[in-house]
Amino acid sequence: MKGLTVRWSLTEAHQGVEDELATYVADTSHARFTGMVGLAHKTWRMVPRQWFEGSYVFADDEAREQFQETFTAGAAESPVSVIVGSAPVLIEACEIVAIAEGWDGFTAAARA
Repeated sequence: MKGLTVRWSLTEAHQGVEDELATYVADTSHARFTGMVGLAHKTWRMVPRQWFEGSYVFADDEAREQFQETFTAGAAESPVSVIVGSAPVLIEACEIVAIAEGWDGFTAAARA
């Protein structure tokens, strides 16, 4: 499986950016990626006042490469970059070694 990590720094972002990001994910981004062809899953992660990240797992190299190329070309103008006030500090492809689903299962939700 092919992974991609996109991370933005929040160290210089405005007060309240975390709530704006959570609202954007819940209202817009979650729906955009749900059911996306070539995407196995996406996780949005955040450490308040430190960083916000999208973590993607794609079905194959072609799906990851196509998404990464398109995203990278417009990364500085992406909705998250606009909310945060800066472009991503990291766009990194990786190999996903394994994914395990725990006893409690997996819940696809826009907000926990």
